[in-house]
Amino acid sequence: MYTFSTIKNLQSDLATGNTSCVQLVNQTVQFIEEKKHLNAFLEVFNESALAQALLVDEKIKGKTAGKLAGVIIGLKDNICYKGHKVSCSSKILEGFESLYSSTVVERLLSEDAIIIGRLNCDEFAMGSSNENSAFGKVLNPINEKTVPGGSSGGSAVAVAANLCHVALGSDTGGSIRQPASFTGTVGLKPTYGRISRWGLVAYASSFDQIGPITKTVEDAALLLEIMAGKDEFDTTASQKKVDSYTSGLSEDKKFRIAYLNECVESNGLDPEVKKQTLNALEKLKASGHEVTGVDFPFLDFLVPTYYVLTTAEASSNLSRFDGVHFGYRSPNATDLESTYKKTRSEGFGKEVKRRIMLGTFVLSAGYYDAYYGKAQKVRNKIRQKTREILTEHDFIVTPSTPGTAFEFGKNSTDPIKMYLEDIFTVQANIVGCPAISVPNGMHSNGLPIGLQIMGRDFEEGNLLNLANQI
Repeated sequence: MYTFSTIKNLQSDLATGNTSCVQLVNQTVQFIEEKKHLNAFLEVFNESALAQALLVDEKIKGKTAGKLAGVIIGLKDNICYKGHKVSCSSKILEGFESLYSSTVVERLLSEDAIIIGRLNCDEFAMGSSNENSAFGKVLNPINEKTVPGGSSGGSAVAVAANLCHVALGSDTGGSIRQPASFTGTVGLKPTYGRISRWGLVAYASSFDQIGPITKTVEDAALLLEIMAGKDEFDTTASQKKVDSYTSGLSEDKKFRIAYLNECVESNGLDPEVKKQTLNALEKLKASGHEVTGVDFPFLDFLVPTYYVLTTAEASSNLSRFDGVHFGYRSPNATDLESTYKKTRSEGFGKEVKRRIMLGTFVLSAGYYDAYYGKAQKVRNKIRQKTREILTEHDFIVTPSTPGTAFEFGKNSTDPIKMYLEDIFTVQANIVGCPAISVPNGMHSNGLPIGLQIMGRDFEEGNLLNLANQI
């Protein structure tokens, strides 16, 4: 039985013949079957994964293999892979098969990665607990009574439970970093536009970013290096040069680090999470970094701004799921109007319908300026203040989440309480800057705690360097 540690070690073992890609795929399929009660995978791509494994084994023998040879990757169920189903964990995309592959999938396959299957998530990436999937909740392998976080809960669980080597998620307001924090893994949200969104099913287009969930910072750096860069299919993808993120990880750099006073002093912050965060800051100070507390007066505006804007974008993006073009169509429909109404009523889950209705409301005549227009102005204020802090400091450090993973059902009856789980993570998406969650010790309840680092736009190299130091 092969035990995965890092991509570098895996490739060394493949090169020396200690294992093979075919053996790894067979072992992974067996692991997924043994742990199927976690409900992380919606589908395992047995045939295509084995076919790819055979090809990569031949390339390894011929010494022509790519940077990700033999790396087994799980895809969040909102990332397209040609000839494979994608459903966003929703009934409304029932039976839909992707006609093309996303840019990230193309780039991973070009480096000889093996895609093993699609991972459960909150429906259309809307949620903070993975309780909103049409295909059932995902269990946290560290404590199966608790949520894995959302929306990329399946991706985080797959990595934490060794069901794949790395996984891809999408992050609209913390959907990579929060589940990474809850499962003790590393979750990276790159700068908006650093990775192409071509082939990512849209939730909120000005917030969404694809990113990796991994066991180590080094693996996250390698995946970013391969996936990042300009893309002719996505005009919002940056033209900026992609750095060699892996080569700068070992440099002993010293940084100016800010922490937000309002975050550390927040009444809703678990005392042990606060203690671990302050301990991490003290260690950084002791190792030669400059650490300073700064004021951020907009903390209470982050979540309202985020939800007004993202629901508005979602109501527009999700209008294409109408029962006419693809996916589910209500068998009870009798004409065009009833096709729209019944398909959307039956096909979407409760949380998705709630957000579509909220988004439609804030965009409606008479409310547009009061809600959507005002939220855009507040977003600009938040951007200005965050960038002001990042002009004087290299990073902003906060807890990833106010507490550890909570029990199923604890927040599901109160949407506001659930939305506040994102209070520390939404800032990076509102601003567009890169952010990463790294493990920061364990709580006395036996669950992991995460530490979040936010950096300047397109300075992922330094961000990953500090994360690696931590």
